[in-house]
Order: sequence, then C-alpha cells, then structure tokens
Amino acid sequence: MDFSKKLSDLKKAHLYRSRKVSENAQDIQLTINGKSLINFCSNDYLSLANHPEVIEALKKGVDQYGVGSGSSHLVSGHSRAHHDLEEALADYTGQDRALLFSTGYSANLGIFSALKDELDWVLQDKLNHASLIDGNQLIGLPVQRYLHNDIDSLKKKIAKQSGQGMIVTDTVFSMDGDRANIDDLQKIENFSNAILMQDDAHGFGIFEPNIPTNSIYMATLGKAAGTMGAFVAGNEDFIEFLIQKSRPYVYTTATSPAICVATLKSLDLIKQGEQKAKLLANIDYFRNFSSTLDLPIEPSSSAIQPLIIGDSQKALKISQTLFDKGFYVSAIRPPTVPKNTARLRITLNADHTQAQIEQLLTQIKYAL
Repeated sequence: MDFSKKLSDLKKAHLYRSRKVSENAQDIQLTINGKSLINFCSNDYLSLANHPEVIEALKKGVDQYGVGSGSSHLVSGHSRAHHDLEEALADYTGQDRALLFSTGYSANLGIFSALKDELDWVLQDKLNHASLIDGNQLIGLPVQRYLHNDIDSLKKKIAKQSGQGMIVTDTVFSMDGDRANIDDLQKIENFSNAILMQDDAHGFGIFEPNIPTNSIYMATLGKAAGTMGAFVAGNEDFIEFLIQKSRPYVYTTATSPAICVATLKSLDLIKQGEQKAKLLANIDYFRNFSSTLDLPIEPSSSAIQPLIIGDSQKALKISQTLFDKGFYVSAIRPPTVPKNTARLRITLNADHTQAQIEQLLTQIKYAL
C-alpha cells in the first residue's frame, strides 16, 4: 500500500493530524516548543490533573502499591485500591456496583462485547462518540442512527424494531457540548423492549448523574476527575455479567493502583464542589462575554464551547493565529465532526481566569 500518497492526500484536504509536545504538567498554562500558551483545549475540566492534593495522593499510592498492577483484574491485578474506588464510584452514582476499565474506549467496547449475543438491534444518536459506533460494529449489528437529540426520530425507528434492543447516547456530546434528555429517553425505554446506555465521559463530575433504573452508565476518569481510566455502573447482576463476558475487561491489564488512590482524592474534591462551582461560573462568564462580542458560539451549558467555522483550512488558520497569540485551541475537522462543520472546540477549565477568557474571545473576534 502506498501510505505516502495517502498521507499526502490527507494534507491536501487539510485533514492531516499532528501532535504537539508539551513540556510541563497538564494545566491552564502549557509550554510547547518553548512557547508559553493559555490552554483552552484540555478536557481537565475541573483542573484536577495537577491539583496538589491529587498529586500527593498519587505519591502515597505509589509508596503503598508501586507503579504497575501487574496483570488483569481477574488474575492478580485487582488491588484494595481498585476495590475501594469501585465502591466509591457506585456510591457516588447511586448504583449497586461499578466496574473499572483502563479507558473509556475500552469500557464502551467492553459493554458491547458482553452484550453481543443479547441484542437484536441498537439505535444510536447521530453524534455519538466513535467508541460507541465501533462497539456497535464489533458485535455485527448494523449501525442505526436517529437524528441528533430528536425523540420523534427515535420513536419512528423503534417502531420498526423487534426483539431486544439498546438505545445509546452520549450524555454530553463531545464536539457540540449539548446534552441528551435522559428523562425523555427513559420514557421511550419504558415503552419499548430496550435498555438505555449513556456515555457520560464529558459530564461526569460536573453535572449530577441521571441514571434510570436498570440502565447502563459509563463515565471516564481522565477528564473532569483528572486522572485516567473509566468505569461502568449499574445493577449487581449486570456488573457481574460484564466481569464474566466483557473481553476488554477480562484481557486487559488493570490500571495502576496508585492511579486509583489519586482518583479517590479527585472524587472527594468533586464532592466538595469548589472546583465545580468555579467551572460553572466560568461557563456563564464565557457565554455572557461571547454574546457581548456577538460571537456565533453554539448553544452549550457544558465546558465544551464550539465555534463552527465550516472549512477545514480556515479552521486550521484561525487555530494557528490563536496559537501565535498565545492561546491553544484545537481545530477539529472531519471525520471527527461531519463534513463542512470544522470548528474551534474551546474547552473551559475551573482554573481559567475571567481575564484569560476575555483575552481569548477578543482574539477570536479579531481572527474572524
């Protein structure tokens, strides 16, 4: 295969992806190639990744457990730290049990792999995360999508299904920042032979979990919680079924126990609410100030604030202009988002200052 030509084609279409190497801890201020930047593209929404109490907890975890877990959970890799974190996450979400996974991607694949022989159909929101689509394809069922956040579209598609099914949605959509209506989805679930699954990667720790009875809840720990990994929460029997049948769970080395100790501290800080209050205040300030500048930011009450540019080349150019001015904001392009909807995906963190938000939005206004 001619990979050189394929890479060249991506560059010509302005869809080539490249990495930037940061030289300091994940924080509001990043240094990349010697340049100091204000970071507005991190998913560290509550600014916990470099929080001193979380760092100290990680150090204590390393002192007690070492670095690696050594094996999968079902061999010798399941420590007291893993067990304590699972119990704390179950309590926080109000569910019987929680089960840790190494990443959110593997958690979603794990749910689908376990349900491979249980489902006759799956209906997904059109803007669901790639890991949900990949999980759907993994089990050999066609990817059927209802229109984004459109309950009528979902009802029409459900009417055509038979057998056992699953309705799947992001809770906070990763590229648009809007939220699913879980209450409406629960009503549909109650009147159909379906189970509801939600991926709350971008809402966990910020918004209170809304988990209907006997539904499936997945959330990640590498975003608002500031550490790494993910978990699935649900009733006792479902979690035990995942332990038996989820291939990514059975065959993946467990996360570091020290990370679990750090995440327990993160969860304590989330419960205290100080960082959450700061983030929500920043979201309000961002929305109000962008409105005064008449910037066409899409409606969003979450930490994700998208500015649709449309053309990929133009989105890259504006992102580079902001980078040159000292602001790190990624240009998100197809296939991550639909064709002709390239955008700046601005993400707010708890430790951003109002002055930094004002400066960013003013520079965006100039760039446009």
